[in-house]
Amino acid sequence: MATMTHDRRAARLGPGIGLAVLSASSFGLSGPLGRGLMEAGWSSAAAVSARVLIAGLVLLPAAVARLRGDWGLLRRNLPLVTAYGLVAVAGCQLAYFNAVARMDVGVALLVEYTAPVAVVVWLWLRHGQRPGRLTVLGAVLALAGLVLVLDLLSGADVDAAGVLWALGAMVGAAVYFVLSARDQDGLPGTALAAGGLLLGGVALLVAGALGAVPLRATTRDVAFDGFTVSWWVPVVVLGVVTAALGYVTGIAATRRLGSRLASFVALTEVLMALVFAWLLLAQAPRPVQLAGGVLTLLGVVTVRLGERTTQTTDDSHVKTT
Repeated sequence: MATMTHDRRAARLGPGIGLAVLSASSFGLSGPLGRGLMEAGWSSAAAVSARVLIAGLVLLPAAVARLRGDWGLLRRNLPLVTAYGLVAVAGCQLAYFNAVARMDVGVALLVEYTAPVAVVVWLWLRHGQRPGRLTVLGAVLALAGLVLVLDLLSGADVDAAGVLWALGAMVGAAVYFVLSARDQDGLPGTALAAGGLLLGGVALLVAGALGAVPLRATTRDVAFDGFTVSWWVPVVVLGVVTAALGYVTGIAATRRLGSRLASFVALTEVLMALVFAWLLLAQAPRPVQLAGGVLTLLGVVTVRLGERTTQTTDDSHVKTT
């Protein structure tokens, strides 16, 4: 029994990490594309609303096909879809935008990316999955790497309200990983992603209509480093690649790896964002950021070693019982 369990986990590991990296890469592209739209006159909320609504519509046919007419399954999982759409999608985005309106983007992003630590703590307190020493060490290394990647050592302004909003974004990101890992209810990942994205997009539009966030869009061309494209090009790529592909592969990865490991692999999104910013915006990473990237990856590897040790211990326990 233990050997079969270990084999199944090993078989899911490789594809799971590959999907997680693909998801992180997709998400990492969203920042530079969104920056281009905002410099062309779009508000951040408008860009995100277009992004998630397009993604939801793209995934909708696949979600309907995967449900195979079992609408009762969707109704039974409505609380999950609602929490995913309102907290993991809309709530996380709104909190992050409010944070960056009050503090440096780097500081807000660092606070949000403490989400893996929150996932570890949640799994420990809620499910008794106590992290091992290697997992804790990996968390420390990964967060230290992010400090270097974001170049925070040079100093940054901190606003109390901004920190609270960033903590809200962190909670939203942690909820994303925890909810994405839930496959015991039988809801296909595409259905969860499509439903959550559509619900989150509508919530953002409602928030804009109520004046909570500004909704502003233009049809001006969008300029990147060395080239200019029509406004709809980054909008479509944001919806199809950075959201539809990013969310569905992220859910698939989390269901293979578990919320804890997947949340740490997702830290590579920061590295990919730096690469895309370099290619599209001519924002080349500095040596300290490259060093931070290596440290972050080392942290992810260390977390994986900690997960393997925990799994081995659990399997040994199952075998003896």
